[in-house]
Amino acid sequence: MKIPRIKMIRLLEKAIYIVGYALILIIMSVIFNDTIQIDNSYLGIWGLLISLVIYILNKTIKPIIVKLTLPITGLTLGIFYPCINVFILKLVDFIFVNHLTIKGLVIPFFIAILISLMNILMDEMLIKPILKKGK
Repeated sequence: MKIPRIKMIRLLEKAIYIVGYALILIIMSVIFNDTIQIDNSYLGIWGLLISLVIYILNKTIKPIIVKLTLPITGLTLGIFYPCINVFILKLVDFIFVNHLTIKGLVIPFFIAILISLMNILMDEMLIKPILKKGK
C-alpha cells in the first residue's frame, strides 16, 4: 500500500512543526530553568510529547479561542494574540502535571512569541516551498 505524495507531504509538515515546538521548549527550559522545566528523562521524549499536545491543541482548540477573542485582539491591535498561546502553554502545563512546569507569565509570553515566529518562518520558508514543489 503506497501513501499518496500529498499525504506524505502533510505528514512531513506536521512532523516539522512538532519537532520545532520541541526544540523551542527544550532550549527555553535550558536557558530559563527556573521558569520552565521539562522532565529530562528518556532523552527528550517528554519534550516531543508536550509539543505533540501543543500541536493538537493549536489545531483544535486554538481556532475556537481565536474566534471568541477576536474583539479583544482587535482592540489591542493583535497584542492579545500571544496570550492565547500562553493559555495553550498553561493548559499543556496542567495536562502534564509532573513532566512540565511553567511558572509566571513573562517567559511563557516570550515562548509564545517564539512559537508564533517559528510557525511563520516554517510556513514561509519550508512548508509553502514543499507544497509548491509537490503539486
